Amino acid sequence: MNDNAGRRVALVIGAGGGLGAALVRQAQAGQAGGPADAYQQVLALGRRTQPPLDYTDEASVAAAARWVAAQCAGSGAELRLLIVASGFLHGAPGQPERSWAHLDAAYLNHVFAINTIGPALVMKHFLPLLPKTGRCVAGFVSAKVGSIGDNALGGWYGYRASKAALNQLVKTASIELTRRNKDSICVALHPGTVDTPLSQPFAKTGLKVRPPDEAAADLLRVLDSVTAGDTGGLIDYRGEKLPF
Repeated sequence: MNDNAGRRVALVIGAGGGLGAALVRQAQAGQAGGPADAYQQVLALGRRTQPPLDYTDEASVAAAARWVAAQCAGSGAELRLLIVASGFLHGAPGQPERSWAHLDAAYLNHVFAINTIGPALVMKHFLPLLPKTGRCVAGFVSAKVGSIGDNALGGWYGYRASKAALNQLVKTASIELTRRNKDSICVALHPGTVDTPLSQPFAKTGLKVRPPDEAAADLLRVLDSVTAGDTGGLIDYRGEKLPF
């Protein structure tokens, strides 16, 4: 079966966040730059969905993957698009560091658990669900501040490092995924600054902050247009490749 045959399924993980929820809405509305029925089914997972997916509990990640596999098998569908839109920058565990003096083990543990370890577990349990032939795409929401080459301001140690680590995971997974399916694509995504609770405390005058639905539509268009030559890269919402 090729990617144009049968029922094509899209899955958004992190659907409880502002960007994740917008990605679900836009995918359901057929805003992927293709026909309105680009994906006949859009599945959404997060901490509060049924089944729940909790990065701090690998058993829940594995159970959610089994649920997705059962959904696909039950309808003769194929998982052709996987988007991981989760992320953590600030909250009860701590705030992004302005200096090395602010480095805190508890905050670092949490930011890596959500931004790096959780997506790694998704790779382990969900990438095997992608078909072995035909075009399929996995997109992991990262951040431009995770680029080591682009870092000219410093600060935000934990967030930068956790997203840089995610970028390395994406690059590594893309190589293994290509060995499994030469037409597969696995990329890290920079959505820009999106008007969500994650970014609101840090919005600055003059900084372009975009509505979640606009950002989601842009990312879906990018994911619809990437090619096998883009796999393993960090790509922004305009489709431009960013340095690692």
